Amino acid sequence: MRIVDLLPDDHASIQQAARALMEGFAQHAPESWPDMGSALAEVRESLGPGRISRVALDQEGRVLGWIGGIQEYGGHAWELHPLVVCPKHQGQGVGTALVRDLEARVRERGATTLYLFTDDEDGRTSLADMDLYPDVLSHLQRIRNPGRHPYAFYQKMGFVITGVLPDANGPGKPDILMAKRLAPPEGAPRQKPTAGAGRG
Repeated sequence: MRIVDLLPDDHASIQQAARALMEGFAQHAPESWPDMGSALAEVRESLGPGRISRVALDQEGRVLGWIGGIQEYGGHAWELHPLVVCPKHQGQGVGTALVRDLEARVRERGATTLYLFTDDEDGRTSLADMDLYPDVLSHLQRIRNPGRHPYAFYQKMGFVITGVLPDANGPGKPDILMAKRLAPPEGAPRQKPTAGAGRG
């Protein structure tokens, strides 16, 4: 497997990335990219300025997965959007490799934070199908994952849950915000040592 830039003139890879996007979200979020037209529009948008678009290819040059990055906050933070692995290649480390690659690419550009939104549109977490207001944070602190929601994958990648937008996709369908520090920002105060830390 190799990971390369998705180029505007690589029409075959663009088509394959769009199909992966449509098929990869078909089960849990079919409204996101319901057809090839919407999926192709998303892929082509990722090729614009202030964007990163990378594909994982097999030995024959076929797309295994695709990841995008969007520059935000003056380049201090980038949004990971989207990430998809072809269904038949999931669970083989493709997604992990793509995330690690994107982290390296945005770090090279001076970013300190990589963040993402991960929807729960089909009741896969304990935040779904309920009214999270008014004490949203208490629900977030008790989050559970009975439906194998992808937030657990991102936690393994070092991301932490930093918030939730209730009803983002309709009543009882929240969007979970996650972020990861890539490097301490210049001039930032150092974290205070925890009690008992230090040399013995």
